[in-house]
Amino acid sequence: MKKPEMPPETNKLFVDVIEKHSPIFVVEKLTLIEPMDSKGRYLHWAELRHKPAPFGLTNEEWWLGTKLARQFISENLPFKNITNEYFTYCIPKPLYLLIEELQSKIDELKETSSSMRKQYLASCLREEAISSSQLEGASTTRLIAKQMLLEERAPVDKSEQMIFNNYHALELLKELKDEQLTPQTICHIHFLLVENTLDEDKTGAYRTENDNVIIMDHLQSGVLHNPPPAKELQARIKSICDFANDNETKIHPIIKAIIIHFMLAYDHPFVDGNGRTARALFYWVLINHNYHVMEFFSISKILKEKRTAYGKAFLFTETDSNDMTYFISHQLDILKQSVQAFEEYIERKKDAREEALISGSISNISDKLNVRQLELLIHALEHYRFTYSIPAHAKAHGITTETARKDLLQLSDKYNLLKKFKDGRSYVFMSPPDLVERLSKT
Repeated sequence: MKKPEMPPETNKLFVDVIEKHSPIFVVEKLTLIEPMDSKGRYLHWAELRHKPAPFGLTNEEWWLGTKLARQFISENLPFKNITNEYFTYCIPKPLYLLIEELQSKIDELKETSSSMRKQYLASCLREEAISSSQLEGASTTRLIAKQMLLEERAPVDKSEQMIFNNYHALELLKELKDEQLTPQTICHIHFLLVENTLDEDKTGAYRTENDNVIIMDHLQSGVLHNPPPAKELQARIKSICDFANDNETKIHPIIKAIIIHFMLAYDHPFVDGNGRTARALFYWVLINHNYHVMEFFSISKILKEKRTAYGKAFLFTETDSNDMTYFISHQLDILKQSVQAFEEYIERKKDAREEALISGSISNISDKLNVRQLELLIHALEHYRFTYSIPAHAKAHGITTETARKDLLQLSDKYNLLKKFKDGRSYVFMSPPDLVERLSKT
């Protein structure tokens, strides 16, 4: 990834257009331009300059009209960049409608059955821990990482440690949901995220002037971002906390969460783990504002798949007058995809259950089992010889160990649907090859 081309200077463009045309041209032509293009994209100059301009304008004139439209609805944020200029943002109509759509979807998803939601959120918590760590260099596969978390085994290398830390830090956020955000809380979250992966004196501690922290491009040939000096960090982190705790300013909680995500990443207060800490704070803001159904949506899974677009959203903001709308627009799109993933998951689970019931595989026993047991049997029908442990079942569904034990023992001992055998001092349960036959006899 390279730093995008800087946009033309707006004031100079304005003078050039007035000299070339007239003030009437500005009124009649440029005021027709919207902040976003006809496809609802918040284009940067690096993108807009290569697209056909509307209304017979040149690309420079189109850009000027776009900038004027954005400035008209733009607001300052209480944050400045390294050259002491304010960050700004705006919410054009397409983004406003997207926020309304997200809010409506979130409200609808609150009605999803509690057992299905609990299972999905437990799964998303693991997915977020894994993907967020992989974004920052963890190389462990998803399968191995998932097994580690479900089996609650100790991590064996740095990559597994990153994922282990991320998982437990995200779990902690639920305990902090009613608290004010403080610099100490941010440092504590960082400590949990990087414990045993960084030198002890860098864990939960701001970087110092001796730490040469800069973000380079993928070829290590150019600087993409130079964070603020270490001496400014205490004041800058306090500003983030003040903004997070301010309930008087009328900013939608989702937008507030995105802004805090950006600013923590921009300030880069730690020598490592800034991205993970920024994404954790994003979740904290949502949980703090009672967005429980969204608390464990895995934005990092989608960000990992679109890593370049994620980086560009930061760079577009920095290279175009600190306009954070680029990042806000990108993150709203990521959230929309997360909500869609939730809806698709619910539909898949419903379809799988209905298919199993219609086929008769589990119809004989469906009224005797709970939702967790039905989900396990549907999975077992497609994965013969798969083994299930009590801790893994508890983790997968967000239930106690005792409840998980009762679920599995009932399936093995009462209904003879799973094979039970000892693994060390614990029981594990296996899906038998003749499961369909066993189901027919219940």
